Amino acid sequence: MQIQKNSVVSLHYKLTENSAEGELIEETFGAEPLQFIFGTGMMIPAFEENLEELTSGHTFAFTLAPENAYGVFEEEAVVEIPIENFQDEKGEVDRDRLSAGSPLQMMDQSGRSYRGIVLEPKIDTIIVDFNHPMAGRTLHFSGEILTVREATASELEHGHVH
Repeated sequence: MQIQKNSVVSLHYKLTENSAEGELIEETFGAEPLQFIFGTGMMIPAFEENLEELTSGHTFAFTLAPENAYGVFEEEAVVEIPIENFQDEKGEVDRDRLSAGSPLQMMDQSGRSYRGIVLEPKIDTIIVDFNHPMAGRTLHFSGEILTVREATASELEHGHVH
């Protein structure tokens, strides 16, 4: 069966930066394969475009520019937030959770949730990067398609592979 919308794909992949010889970001070889329902928005669209119509046993290798992966790095997504925004009900700030490299989840006035990484804690402000961690990176994927099958009605209803 060819990979097409609503098919369950199982594959192993290796993800490196820039090229096949680039820095290893992650891989599934030697671990559980990646499984997903094709064409339902679970994966980067350009990733899926490169896999469409492949079948079990096919190998693949392709590179995605940042704009086709997790986006370009946006300087305006790096913001300086007043320390008052991190106060608890007692007006205290837990600086341990605001150290450089710490993940941070915040909500705006409309209730939208944002994930960021603390870049630099200062006395009166905290500098946070709200870019996706892979923003600005050129990604090279290589791997092998293990299996392709039709998704069940239950998998489509629940939005994930069973």
